[in-house]
Amino acid sequence: MKKTLFLLMLLFLGVTYASAEKQAEITFDKKVHNFGTFSEESPKVKCIFTFTNTGDAPLVINQAIASCGCTVPEYTKEPVMPGKKGTIEVTYNGAGKYPGEFKKSITIRSNAKEELVRLYITGEMTPKTSKSN
Repeated sequence: MKKTLFLLMLLFLGVTYASAEKQAEITFDKKVHNFGTFSEESPKVKCIFTFTNTGDAPLVINQAIASCGCTVPEYTKEPVMPGKKGTIEVTYNGAGKYPGEFKKSITIRSNAKEELVRLYITGEMTPKTSKSN
């Protein structure tokens, strides 16, 4: 009887220990950035997404992939410790693109509990103004 009770207690402790594994968690200040309206004359715009590691293990961003070549994400490469912040800077370059509204996504892959997160940038690029003499 004592052996059975001891084995059950070991099993319970093992399951409890396994479920208490430390894990990183990524929390963004925002997941969508709207650039508003900007001119085709200055087609390059940038924004920064800030995130916090709200978990209890170091957070590592493995990849940041944009849905289009006109959008380039740059991200914090070193591990982000619990409670600390990191950034993802996104540059949209509308040069050579048709003026109008756009919506692009940036897919973030990390070791966080939520392994895949999508961020979005939106805006409207207006046509160049023609100068008449």
